[in-house]
Amino acid sequence: MKDNPEIERLAHVYEYYREDRSVHARWDVRNPGNRCILAERQEAIRALLHRHSFFPLSERRILDVGCGKGDVMAGLLELGAQPEHLWGVDLLAERVKEAQTRYPALQFRRVNAEQIGFQDEQFDLVLLFTVFSSINDCGMSQNVAKEVRRVLKSKGAVLWYDFRYDNPHNPHVHGMNLMRIQELFPGFGMHMKSITLLPFLARKLGPMTSRLYPVVAAIPFLRTHYLGLLVKLDPTC
Repeated sequence: MKDNPEIERLAHVYEYYREDRSVHARWDVRNPGNRCILAERQEAIRALLHRHSFFPLSERRILDVGCGKGDVMAGLLELGAQPEHLWGVDLLAERVKEAQTRYPALQFRRVNAEQIGFQDEQFDLVLLFTVFSSINDCGMSQNVAKEVRRVLKSKGAVLWYDFRYDNPHNPHVHGMNLMRIQELFPGFGMHMKSITLLPFLARKLGPMTSRLYPVVAAIPFLRTHYLGLLVKLDPTC
């Protein structure tokens, strides 16, 4: 993994995120806006998987690429996923170690997702949460997407959550619009919706958050992310 400028850049960025107290403060779950963001996303994931017949999750094999601390993948346990079927991979050793500590029943590996290492068509779902918005190198993006396509079963799906806008306050984040997503996963059925109230605004709603969040989040241009499924179509159909 050494001597790759993009990997070195990503390692530097995520080390900054890990060490900077202001980053942790922004995503403190004691803030009701952050809690609303997470609750909205979890309920939207539940509805999405139900609508596209991915329930029950108990027999689904699931891979989280760029799993970080493992929180997103662990959230699938409450939707019925089984620990022995959950795998997470991440580029950074520190994140993998923390994930293993937090969720010892789940499986984690440190890998460069350009070479995931699992067998072809091994997973029913692959999670990609804020992965491609962080990669600046087009070649790396294409390589990661190719690996995801390889390990995903026919009629399996990518569960996608990522920024749809550039972040003007963070030059390390670039928006992923629908055209860019489709370019990474050509021939996949795409089912996307915008979600997540602008986090800066959500955190400012204060005591009225529970009432105001759904009202303000109904304004389309204030929703900062896409959540959806990219379904791998059966080539024989």
